[in-house]
Amino acid sequence: MHIDEKIAFLRQPAIYPDKPKCIEVIETHMSWVFLTKNLVYKLKKPVRYEFLDFSTLEDRQKDCEWEVSLNRRLAGRIYLGTVPLTIQENGKLQLDGEGRLVDWLVQMRRLPADRMLDAAIREGTVSAEDVLKVSQVLTDFYRHSLPLLISPAEYRRLFEERIQSNLSELSDNRYALPKAQVERLTAAQRQFLAEQGYLLEQRARDGRIIDAHGDLRPQHICLTAPPVIIDCLEFNREFRILDPVDELAYLAMECERLGAPHIGEQILEHYSETVGDACSVELIGFYKAFRACLRAKIAVWHIADHQVQDHQHWLRLAQTYLDLAERYLPRC
Repeated sequence: MHIDEKIAFLRQPAIYPDKPKCIEVIETHMSWVFLTKNLVYKLKKPVRYEFLDFSTLEDRQKDCEWEVSLNRRLAGRIYLGTVPLTIQENGKLQLDGEGRLVDWLVQMRRLPADRMLDAAIREGTVSAEDVLKVSQVLTDFYRHSLPLLISPAEYRRLFEERIQSNLSELSDNRYALPKAQVERLTAAQRQFLAEQGYLLEQRARDGRIIDAHGDLRPQHICLTAPPVIIDCLEFNREFRILDPVDELAYLAMECERLGAPHIGEQILEHYSETVGDACSVELIGFYKAFRACLRAKIAVWHIADHQVQDHQHWLRLAQTYLDLAERYLPRC
């Protein structure tokens, strides 16, 4: 069955248990998301990239299960489970019903859009108490996560490979990004590895590397009571093998991009003081610069998606990230 038939079916309000008046539909790079008044359903696209494979029904089922399991670490009450999409003998599709299985969906509770951290930053509604509660949730998560066995050399090598990958993509002539800037950023990160790479190695040696969230951005943090953090990077474990300071530096960088640098910095400071995990300014600067370049690469990836129309939006976003990365160069 073609995915277009599934999407057409899932656009119908009558098929959902809370009987909404209408369905809001969002397309992402890897999924279709269907929102009712109270619930969210996510259908994986049957795509295959270098870093993930959703091409078979079995692959999509496993990823749906992983998404629910991993996200329950930080949003247990939000992720309700997986739901089958089936086809009956009469040829009609059914959500969570009987018949031959044709796909799987992740089912979630819908969160209030105005309480997502990115929206709250834009509206100026983030309180000191909100920041403290998010800090406590994240700090507890990192403190109770088991350290992963990764050698110092392997941890350093991951950055060497990813910096090269960022350079290759951002230098592509299709995007017309300023090559001098891309090369300058790359050279600065490589210089850090050459002169202060021991700081990365020490993080692995100290047992600081964990199976983290993997995509800790403001749009994934909801300021409910208690706060919940959704949409971890479930499809590739390698991308979740992170230093908590790296992940929190990433969040701080994104908060700075949105005009609220103090929020991310306070969360990082709370973690460091509570856990007793002091980290050098130089390493935090490197982490921020690296993550900004990585986000620039992800932004230009959207241009290769034929379904994406506004290429200029993604190019502007990539440039914003590159400019942001340069702020951290003196620290690299």
